[in-house]
Amino acid sequence: MIPYSKQNITKEDEDVLRKALFDPFLTQGPKVVEFEKSLSQKHKCADTVACSSGSAALHLAYAGCGIDKDGIGIVPAITFASTANGFKHLGARVLFCDVDPTTGIIDLNSLETTLKKANSDRVSGQGVIAPVSFAGQVAPLRQCYELAKEFDFKVVEDASHSPLAIGQDEDEVIRSCSCEWTDYATLSFHPVKHLCSGEGGAVLCKTRDHAVQPRKLRSHGIIRDVDPEGNQPWKYHQTDLGWNYRLTDLQAALGLSQLKRLEKEIEKRKGLASIYNQELKVEPFSNVFELPSFSSGHVWHLYVLRFKRTEWRDNAYHFLKKKGILTQVHYIPVYHHPYFGGLSANEKLPGAEQFFSSCLSIPLFPTMTETDQNQVINCLREYCNSLIF
Repeated sequence: MIPYSKQNITKEDEDVLRKALFDPFLTQGPKVVEFEKSLSQKHKCADTVACSSGSAALHLAYAGCGIDKDGIGIVPAITFASTANGFKHLGARVLFCDVDPTTGIIDLNSLETTLKKANSDRVSGQGVIAPVSFAGQVAPLRQCYELAKEFDFKVVEDASHSPLAIGQDEDEVIRSCSCEWTDYATLSFHPVKHLCSGEGGAVLCKTRDHAVQPRKLRSHGIIRDVDPEGNQPWKYHQTDLGWNYRLTDLQAALGLSQLKRLEKEIEKRKGLASIYNQELKVEPFSNVFELPSFSSGHVWHLYVLRFKRTEWRDNAYHFLKKKGILTQVHYIPVYHHPYFGGLSANEKLPGAEQFFSSCLSIPLFPTMTETDQNQVINCLREYCNSLIF
């Protein structure tokens, strides 16, 4: 069975984990701090708060922005539910905006319309825009940031798909996770992501001051060293209602090991995507689906085909599964989930609907062999040839 993605655990990772298992600290130790510093250096941000998952990272980042029950979160409709759930956990209202139907990336015209709607009835409370750098392509962060300033919002980049991704805005290089054009960015270290720590996540911060609240809330809302020079150096205070979102030192050790080869793993992904783009651009494939655009700064968490008919996409999923090839739909628009209750009668997000109705992610991961990729290509060819035009 060829999965759409999977982790890459090496002998070096195994050795690092084995050593960490016998270190004095299994959690709340120095490996977490080391991992945080390494992530900050790698992504050129001011500070990093490591935590237990990508979902926890979003929750902490929104809390760091000051989101509460009076707050508003604006989320592109094509994303995993966590991007919206973090706002709901804090009691905030969630508004969905549309995406480009060919990329799944946030649509700026829809974002501006949604911001106007948000501010038309916002009495108080903080607003946050959460652009998603979907599939490994950097979202238009500078434009989102400029719109956020105009409407008194903050920006949190959901960068779960895009560590070290680079975008281009006219003559300016836009780096995912750098926080140059955001208040925070978040990462996920789930096994299918670029960097795996079993589970885990990180809040990347614009300044060190931005890290204070997420770091405190990560561990129950507790601050320590409140009497470091006095008679009670053990004393601590809980000042907020936080959570236990800590990353263990075991996970941090694995993350550090994986971080050392992140660039190499990204190059492997780029190579696989390049082969797909070359092999799948011709007939019979071009009669059935369209390909993602290739750019040098894309880091290819996903390789998403866009089928010309929804039934072709759905049938391809089942055909490939019977051939031992697993694919996935990324994503169901978040407002389709029963919890979110859909859109109001006068709301339309055609870009999200079009993208959802066509998208299918095919296998792409660093340990994918030439044989694996050829099998995917050949099975796609067989499927496309089976269709009657």
